[in-house]
Amino acid sequence: MKKRSIFSILIMLTFLLSSCESYTTKDISKDGSVETFINIEHINNNHDVIKTSHKVWVKNILTKTITYTDTIPSLGNTEQVAENDEGDAKNVNIRKEYEVYVTVK
Repeated sequence: MKKRSIFSILIMLTFLLSSCESYTTKDISKDGSVETFINIEHINNNHDVIKTSHKVWVKNILTKTITYTDTIPSLGNTEQVAENDEGDAKNVNIRKEYEVYVTVK
């Protein structure tokens, strides 16, 4: 049930964010809210780590921090054209990045 509740929160977050063209907040209401952080780190050529953290705020008190960490396959590398300040272009090999989508219901 707890996992389902967290997914419901993530789904609501995505709905709220998708209903606004561009909304950024600097201050989070800590009276009753859940902050969610999603981060993907490269650990080697074959694996990445996805880390999802939730901070639960009740009456301006951090009541709980929940963190999930999982290893996922790396997407590998890709070629991309990079340009320096002088306008010189060069093909460089970079790591592919995951796209993160959050769905809130």
